[in-house]
Formats: sequence, C-alpha cells, structure tokens
Amino acid sequence: MSAIDKPAPSPAVPGKLIPTRLAVMYHPQVPNAAQYTELVVTSLKAQGLSVSAGSLYDNVLREAIRQHQYDLLVALGGDGTMLRAGHLCAPHNVPILGINLGRFGFLTEINMSDWEQVLPRLTSGDFWLESRMMLQTEHYHADQLSGTWEVLNETFVGRGESVRQVHLVTYVDGRLLTTYVADGLIASTPTGSTAYAMAAGGPILPPDLRNILLVAVAPHLSIDRAIVLSEGASVSIRVDADHQAILSVDGQPPVELGEGDHIDVRASDHTCNFIRFQDPGYFYRNLTPHMNQNPITGINR
Repeated sequence: MSAIDKPAPSPAVPGKLIPTRLAVMYHPQVPNAAQYTELVVTSLKAQGLSVSAGSLYDNVLREAIRQHQYDLLVALGGDGTMLRAGHLCAPHNVPILGINLGRFGFLTEINMSDWEQVLPRLTSGDFWLESRMMLQTEHYHADQLSGTWEVLNETFVGRGESVRQVHLVTYVDGRLLTTYVADGLIASTPTGSTAYAMAAGGPILPPDLRNILLVAVAPHLSIDRAIVLSEGASVSIRVDADHQAILSVDGQPPVELGEGDHIDVRASDHTCNFIRFQDPGYFYRNLTPHMNQNPITGINR
C-alpha cells in the first residue's frame, strides 16, 4: 500500500497542534502490519483527516515527510520501527505516534487493542508532545569527516568479529577521561538507557534528561562503572587498535574503523517528539511491566 494524497493546507492553531495531514507508515517485516495499517487509515479518514500510507521504506512518502507535507507520522511496529521513524522525522520536526505491534513498546504509545478508542483524541488536540534528546555522531578518518548520523538510542564503538578487546581513548569536553580496554563503549541517550546500555549494566535515566550516558561493555582493568555526563558535554572516542573495530549507531549495520579513527558524539540540535496521551508519569508506571516481559518471544522490529 503506497498512496500519496495531495495534502490539504493545515490550519494555524496558536499554541496547539491539531493535525489534519497524517502519514502512516509500517514496518514491512512485521506480520500483518500492512493489514493493520489499512484499518488505521480507514479510521483516520473517517474522522475527516487527510492520510497517506506506505512502508517505512517508501521513498516517495519519506520525501514528502522531509518536505513538511504532514503534521505527524503514525508508525506501526516495535521499538525498532520507532527508531527508524525518529531518524526520519526528528530533523524535520515531525511528531511521531507509535502503535505497538512489537515486543517491548518502550517508545510506542498505544496498542492495537485500544487504538480505536484513542485515535479520535488526535483531532481535538488531546495529547502532549514528549521531546527526547538525540545525539549527533560524527566519524573522522585521517582527521577527515567520513560520516554523520542522528542517533536516538546509542552510539557504539567496539570490537568487530575479532574476540580481542579494543583500546578506546576517550575524551570528555576535550579532556582525557580514560582509555577503556573493553569489548566496546556505549554513548547513550536517556532513551537508549533502556536498550543496549541497560543490557550492559547501565542505569535507567528518565527520558526528559539531556545527558549522555557512557557504559563500557566487558571492560578489563578499566573503569567499570557507567558515567552520566553533565548536560551539554561532548565525547570523543579514538580507536587505538591494530585489529578490526566498528561503529554502530542505533543497531544499524556496522561501519569499519581503522587505527586512529575517532568518533565525536554530542547532543544534536534536533529532538524527537512523540505523541503522548498518557500523563507524564507513564514512564515510571510502565517500567516494571516492560522489564518483566520475556525477551525471547515476540518481535521488536
């Protein structure tokens, strides 16, 4: 399903977002996602909204979002879908409403079991926007910029297929912090503190903070405690190893690093805005149910 309707002009409503032009995207690898999307689109159009739908990889729809042709994106899938939606929408200030078809749903807002009751609240503006910090990550090879990414969860620098640990010379605000000897180092947002950083033993941070979290993975005779940096701090990680090392952002395919390459991480100028219907205390209220889910079953695409 990929139909790009010509969006109608959205009325200006001072101080309140009343969406009239919506994009709906789904993860094509999530079972029945396309069928669920059709149901959601039908419901939204019945409320008088202009709606276009397609998969996360629909280039026409993606370009329309970049051109600010929609008030918000409704994304169907798991937390992986929300990450991809964040990469697309945050640079263009397009809010995201997540409908959970995955496993954990840390980032999604509503489930398929109650979407029909909740969605009508969009047309009255009965919701709030939760802004989440993103990271800007830059890769330098031979002191030349080689790549840049907007990151919602985490930046990981570490060993590749080799079982040998890497030496990662780490600076905070231009000053030497330490040299980690480890499988890797995670620079995480508060959002990412419930993802890979948590699996590596890091603390859980509330999502409204704007601090970078550093967590070493399997450190050997190195700092083995997570560090929460001051708001506004930047991190630079230099690879000091003569064997394979990699960079991976938000679980995307790894980028190979060479000796002397460095990764610079700082707070992005962009934020990722999520539509929330629950009260602001939802994060703590939902934390225990999320943590008690079985990580082996289900999907998280």
